[in-house]
Amino acid sequence: MRLLLPLLLLLSCPCLPAQEAPPPLTEYEGRVIARTMHWKGAEWLIRRVREQEEGPSQMRAQLQVKPGMVVCDMGCGNGYHTLPLAAMVGEKGKVYAVDVQPEMIEMLKQNIASKGLKNIVPIDGLYHDPKLPPNTCDMILMVDVYHEFSHPVQMLAAMRAALKPGGQLVLCEFRAEDENVPIKPEHKMSKAQINKEMNANGFKLVREYDGLPWQHLMFFGKDEKGAVSTPAPQVK
Repeated sequence: MRLLLPLLLLLSCPCLPAQEAPPPLTEYEGRVIARTMHWKGAEWLIRRVREQEEGPSQMRAQLQVKPGMVVCDMGCGNGYHTLPLAAMVGEKGKVYAVDVQPEMIEMLKQNIASKGLKNIVPIDGLYHDPKLPPNTCDMILMVDVYHEFSHPVQMLAAMRAALKPGGQLVLCEFRAEDENVPIKPEHKMSKAQINKEMNANGFKLVREYDGLPWQHLMFFGKDEKGAVSTPAPQVK
């Protein structure tokens, strides 16, 4: 069932012909890959207690986003972080907002229209390809998203290619080390696991912030040695 469900999700997505995608994984580097949160659960993203539980305003302040930057909100959902990021980069900046669920992108577009924003580019991504232009992003942000990637190797390679020199990949993930964080285990990651997976795909830790209530916030740059050459992961 763990393999069948992601496969059915892939086949049901009109933007992702099955023949174009590598097989989805259910495990990677010893970690169980979580199922993608369904778009019908989008209300959870804007719950009133989120600020108290996760400190998203505090998290965004730690990003140190500047006007004119090009930022990607990977796994943007309905735009909870996308819209504030658009304000942070300003009119001369740009936010790429990527999601694999067309319904999420539609909700995002409605939110963009209601705010009259012109500096957000919605992207219908694929499970194995975020469709980001190469060498364009100063920062790619993933908030509680990476642990759901069914194609982590392909996605990390594509995001690495999309980063400018000196660009950063930022992960915000629920702390697996803390049993008091009330999130299912498969939706948590430890620092050790995050570093293991990022290091294996050509990234190195450059900064981290430990002040969020429930989550790790870790900043990665490109490893000068480039991505590590490893055999293709096996489907499980």
